[in-house]
Amino acid sequence: MGNLIAIVGRPNVGKSTFFNRLVGWRHAIVDEIAGVTRDRIYGKSDWNGKEFSVIDTGGWVENSDDIFEEEIRKQVLIAIDEADIITFLVDAQEGITDMDIAVAEILRRSSKPVYLVANKVDNNAIRMQAGEFYSLGLGDPWCISSINGSGTGDLLDDIVKHFTDIDESAEQNEVPRIAVVGRPNVGKSSLINTFIGEERNIVTPLAGTTRDAIDTHYRKFGHDFIIVDTAGLRRKTKVKEDLEFYSVMRSVRAIESSDVCLLLIDATQGIERQDMNIFSLIVRNKKGLVLVVNKWDLVEKNNKTVDEYTKLIKERIAPFNDVPIIFASALTKQRVFKVIEAAMQVYENRKRRIPTSELNNFLQETLQIKEPPVYKGKLVKIKYAAQLPTKTPQFAFFCNLPQYIKDPYKRFIENRLREKFNLTGVPIQIYFREK
Repeated sequence: MGNLIAIVGRPNVGKSTFFNRLVGWRHAIVDEIAGVTRDRIYGKSDWNGKEFSVIDTGGWVENSDDIFEEEIRKQVLIAIDEADIITFLVDAQEGITDMDIAVAEILRRSSKPVYLVANKVDNNAIRMQAGEFYSLGLGDPWCISSINGSGTGDLLDDIVKHFTDIDESAEQNEVPRIAVVGRPNVGKSSLINTFIGEERNIVTPLAGTTRDAIDTHYRKFGHDFIIVDTAGLRRKTKVKEDLEFYSVMRSVRAIESSDVCLLLIDATQGIERQDMNIFSLIVRNKKGLVLVVNKWDLVEKNNKTVDEYTKLIKERIAPFNDVPIIFASALTKQRVFKVIEAAMQVYENRKRRIPTSELNNFLQETLQIKEPPVYKGKLVKIKYAAQLPTKTPQFAFFCNLPQYIKDPYKRFIENRLREKFNLTGVPIQIYFREK
């Protein structure tokens, strides 16, 4: 079972606050106005050593107060399709509304575990009132207050019983998993068919025609890997508005279960906001990345086109722009195998272990080029470096005054590391710690 929790419920029951409580972010915008959540819909968290992801469906509602039941219904259906656990939030102070009853009716038909969560339970009187939610037919309500956190610990203790433990070591020596992600209609299925050489995905120009995600084990051209295909499964009844929500839910799934992501961008449209959303999901999950500019055969070109386009992309995705960018066409098969080669190289880069002695030689050379700037008259001395035993490249630099090392110097070190040890396409973490 995967570890994905979806939060559903009507507007203003406190979904964003609950999301922040689970994910530990204070800075999602939480406002009294309905529908203000933006882009803060996805987060990672862990509880008692079990890692999970949280999706706040409420973050998708654009049109404030007049949200039709229809809109919420669609989100609940998508959550049932995609999540492993559903938390259904209701407002204990307001009591049951018609919309709660409508949502409960859909959830009762789902085979997924559903937690009925009565929020805003700030005192005993309200706790007594919360009893009325029994009538929704979803079992005992869990009484919590997202604002002060009471009750959320017990709820999480129960939820994580469904989840598997984090196991960093199990992923060694496995076949690389490559996910093909991107907005609807950028050509994900066509690219996969070109790799596999058979039409196993029905490719049609309609957005969202691909059925379930299919993993394909692929052995060709001296490479051995699994393609995680995500193109969003969509029931015929779902309409255009959910496409974005759906493709992000799907991308989350695919990204989390992969080692390297091929992010497809439509050459005729350039990088759009949703491409950036998916890009940040990949980086937040510390996955390898290859950017594939697809449909390159459709672009009018001169001898500068590739350079100009590359520069534009790198500006958009900065500061993490040490990424292979490949101009391809799934239709004409142009540079498609270059894409595979780049993905395999990034996979190797992501697994790279640098011996401590080499890392410390690198540190000495780097300090000779540029020492950390003096801060408030204090000299910062970096003494020693080590790669941490994590499955993605993370480095600790031990020094006397870690708090005085600012972002520009961190970036300088990161760029030097990337050049020296070839970490292209891999998000890396650098920590400065006191010795």
